[in-house]
Amino acid sequence: MLAFGPVPSRRLGRSLGVNNIPDKVCSYACAYCQIGRTLRMEIERKPFYEPEFLFEEVSKKVEEARGKGERIDYITFVPDGEPTLDINLGLEVELLRELEVPLAILTNSSLIWRDDVREDLSAFDFVSLKLDAVSEPLWRRIDRPHKSLSLERILDGMLAFRDDFDGTLVTETMLINIDYGDELERIADFLAELKPDKAYIAVPTRPPAEKWVEPAKEETINLAYQLFSERLGERVEYLIGYEGNAFASTGNVVEDILSITAVHPMREEALRELLRKNNADWGMVEELLEEGKLIRLNYRGEAFYMRALKSRKP
Repeated sequence: MLAFGPVPSRRLGRSLGVNNIPDKVCSYACAYCQIGRTLRMEIERKPFYEPEFLFEEVSKKVEEARGKGERIDYITFVPDGEPTLDINLGLEVELLRELEVPLAILTNSSLIWRDDVREDLSAFDFVSLKLDAVSEPLWRRIDRPHKSLSLERILDGMLAFRDDFDGTLVTETMLINIDYGDELERIADFLAELKPDKAYIAVPTRPPAEKWVEPAKEETINLAYQLFSERLGERVEYLIGYEGNAFASTGNVVEDILSITAVHPMREEALRELLRKNNADWGMVEELLEEGKLIRLNYRGEAFYMRALKSRKP
């Protein structure tokens, strides 16, 4: 299926997906991939589907959605492999502009060192770049790239793209159960240079390609959030599997706490203020801690509260 949805996305609202790559052709074989193991490792761009056929399939989905009164905020290239491997990507974007819906793409960044890939990506309104590591050993352990790829060239390509791109640029960093050492600090330094509009921190929420992979511990996730936030301010959010309403009060203080802490950790003083505004007492937080729905973390002498991950293996 070349087009699917629209589906809800916290990043993109109502997103209609485009699957422009056959299952599963990719330049990476990420240990955590939740689609499964890479079947064909590729780094050379090539045609996969006729652009006109892809346009027709997407157009049908758009017409169906509009006929049902469904909103589409973005048409999003989010295939079963790496979307920039498609040499017709630029032509497909050009055709899809006729539908007058903003265009987004989620890429693993592996080919962004190429001029033609950066040119194609620049035609999108929203671009999400993968950034799992900035040091060679961890990059090779986590993302398991095609042997001919160079991390240095990829990082330079990301910076070059940022300089020329006028749309919304976000990054996504997947955290798994490995020893990051000082890597999170180094990623944070790179993010400070890249200056994305938003930096997302994610964990695997579905079965990964490799059985040994688990989500990083909450302490690691919180550390990444704090380090990234020191460089980027409020432009850092979690993507840890919850789509709750984290942006407005629901009238249910428990739901508010859980949805907010699924997006970012709350300082204890902020949590107490939320409770005060809702005429609730601290006992509610103690209950959530006892039930394992909320956890308490420390960072530089401050207490933070984060929604516990539900994706742990038993």
